[in-house]
Order: sequence, then structure tokens, then C-alpha cells
Amino acid sequence: MLDYFLRLDPEARANRFMGNVSEDGVRAYATQAVTAEGVMYGAFVDGQLRGLAELRPLGTGTPPYILGRSAEAAFAVERGFRRQGIGAALFARIARAARHRGVVDLHVRCLSGNGPMLRLATKHGAALQRAGTETEGALQLARPTPFSLWYESIAEAFDFTLAVSFPNRERLTA
Repeated sequence: MLDYFLRLDPEARANRFMGNVSEDGVRAYATQAVTAEGVMYGAFVDGQLRGLAELRPLGTGTPPYILGRSAEAAFAVERGFRRQGIGAALFARIARAARHRGVVDLHVRCLSGNGPMLRLATKHGAALQRAGTETEGALQLARPTPFSLWYESIAEAFDFTLAVSFPNRERLTA
């Protein structure tokens, strides 16, 4: 994952971290990202991580598998892999994961000049509120249904099976 964050161009890195962050800052973040509370989904092309979505609880002390009522999502896709549906697929996957883990209020924050993220949040129904150089989007998520829970479990099993069966196959997993 560190390699992925280091490959992000300066603009993508600033958009992902809400400002300029040094290589040391990226290394520190990547070191703790995998063990931090929450959920992560990656998009792999030719076995390389090219897009990443993270879902983190906004509160503390939540039980396992439940993120609490509010969570925040963060996304980044490498420049050469944008405009291929990776961000939209990651956003949909994160929203579904949030819904199934008890999240009612899903938040996304981005720099106000991050047009792709603003369009993506709007497309998924986020109410946007601009505050200076930052914009926050809030989505109200519906309660999960038996069908939506079943669908997520099938999607997860399918993605896992593809990853194990065809580790070097070019695909979008999101």
C-alpha cells in the first residue's frame, strides 16, 4: 500500500490528504492504515493497487463489525487509471459497506477544487456544503435489507475467488 500512496501524483496526494503531505507523512499514514479501525477496498489492475477507498468511523469505541452511526470515506485513484469507473465502483462499494456496518451518516470531505470527487459525491446523492477551501458531503444511508446483505456477501466472495484464482489477471475489483 505504501507504494500506491507514493505513486500518487502531487495533486492526487493533496486531494487525498486534504493538503500537501510529505513523503514521511505518507509513510507514517500507510504504516497505520491497514490496522486502523474501518474498512478498505482496493482496485487492482494487473495485480497493482491503482485505486483505494477507505471507510473510517467518526466516533470511537464501536464494537467489531459496526462502525457506528457516522463514518467518513476517502478515495484516491492514480492519474493514469481515472475516468474508467474505478472511483464510482469504489464509492458504491464503500457506501454499501457503510450501510451494512451500521452507518447512517456517511461523510466525504474534499478540497473545493476537486471536481471529480464533487461530481462523484453528487452522483451518489451527497448533500454538499462548502466551507472555504473544503467541501463536505453527507449521505443519509438506508438501513440494510436481507437482499443487500446477501448481495454484499456474494460480491465479497466473488472478488476473493477472482483474486485467488487469477492473481495476475487484469481486472477491476471494487
